[in-house]
Amino acid sequence: MTTHITGTTAMSQASTQNHSVVSRDEWVAERKTLLAREKELTRFGDQIARERRALPWVRIDKTYTFDTPVGRRTLADLFDGRRQLLVQHLMLAPGWEQACKNCSYMADHTDGAIVHLAQRDVTFVAISRAPLSEIERFRQRMGWKFAWVSSHGNDFNRDFRVSFTADEMATGTADYNFGGTPAGEEMPGVGVFWKDDAGEVFHTYSTYGRGVEMMMHTYRLLDLTPKGRDEDGRSMGWVRHHDRYEPAPAAQAAKVAGSCYDR
Repeated sequence: MTTHITGTTAMSQASTQNHSVVSRDEWVAERKTLLAREKELTRFGDQIARERRALPWVRIDKTYTFDTPVGRRTLADLFDGRRQLLVQHLMLAPGWEQACKNCSYMADHTDGAIVHLAQRDVTFVAISRAPLSEIERFRQRMGWKFAWVSSHGNDFNRDFRVSFTADEMATGTADYNFGGTPAGEEMPGVGVFWKDDAGEVFHTYSTYGRGVEMMMHTYRLLDLTPKGRDEDGRSMGWVRHHDRYEPAPAAQAAKVAGSCYDR
């Protein structure tokens, strides 16, 4: 799983080392100009959200049954009494030692949101192709509490275009992100479903590629900082499973003017 960012580490270093410094009044004037653009972006985002909600739905006629810690459950059961279901297609295939590190980065943001989503009639669940025993082993390592179920043995991942066969990859017939080519046999995605009073389930929305950044709240915070995401050509190459990072680097002291480090 990758997301692509245009800036590079070298560019961010140049930006912070040679950045413009102005008076407070000049800064406020520049900030107001940017604020107008930010408000424009917010309003545009609101419009896109309205258009997203206005998309037509697709009725789910196929029966999908999942392995869960409380037994076999259908897609309709996963709503857990609510009308809306938010699904993370979390990349953990059968036999993998660990889930995709970038999908795990996404999932790290989830547990704190569960109670808030429930207040808006939304149930969250992660779905992976790995058998439930492999899911539970990795969940214990990560310490996650959110619902995570196995689609092992059903077509859910393939039908929603996040898992592909070796033959599809070899023949170029794998279709990811509505016409794109997947980078591998397993890919990330976020899907949304609705259940009506009669118990019928409808697919309302899916997003893939950089669309899944909506679950990466850390990125929203990094985007506020002088260095931004500070990613090089490997894009998310810095991301690790949260128990695999090296200790965070200590703050670097400013160099003393005229010291030997300047020579």
